[in-house]
Amino acid sequence: MTKNDILLVGGGGHCKSVIDVIQSEGKYNIVGIIDKKEKLGEEISGHKIIGTDDDLELLAQQFKHFVITIGFIKNSEPRIRLFERLKCLGAIFPVIVSPKGYISSNSKIGEGTVVMHNTVVNSGSVIGQNCIINTGAIIEHDATIGNHCHISTSSIINGDCAISDSCFIGSGSVIIHGVSIASNTILGAGAVITKSIQFSNQTFVGNPARLIKGINDVK
Repeated sequence: MTKNDILLVGGGGHCKSVIDVIQSEGKYNIVGIIDKKEKLGEEISGHKIIGTDDDLELLAQQFKHFVITIGFIKNSEPRIRLFERLKCLGAIFPVIVSPKGYISSNSKIGEGTVVMHNTVVNSGSVIGQNCIINTGAIIEHDATIGNHCHISTSSIINGDCAISDSCFIGSGSVIIHGVSIASNTILGAGAVITKSIQFSNQTFVGNPARLIKGINDVK
């Protein structure tokens, strides 16, 4: 065990992408992955699944650094639950940033957030905790991103936008300058948002974006 050891919580495709970023950054040594019991002993990108959620208390006594590597498309709850549980156990969540992107020295990124390859995080932008800033995403000047958000591949958050907690911004989405997005909003791939979204728990698709599921709809 070394001071740069890190455990990944959650297997699957997103885990593979995070492994690649961690290896590119070169700051941390991946010691294992936490996933389902039936996957114990399997490997993801050369790293073994060594435990399950039931082992987190014990592992948090042995290791300090963790990163949540479960993906988020429709529901941020699993990422939030694991993040908060590990925080209560004293875990440290470093910011993981690909060296293949541009991160302004005048931006701020919260703990546990992973910034993938070929991203731009411009001056004055603020990104919250436990977020995914996925491949090729652009966060423009003075934009704010809340906690537990997923800004998907090649999406564009223009200047002075404000994205609240637990939002999913689909691949290729564009949010125009100065727009605000309420919490738990889901934007489908390619959505173009030209007006602020004031109410939480809604889903929008299309260009220009249209509402397809609101807070009063039956699931």
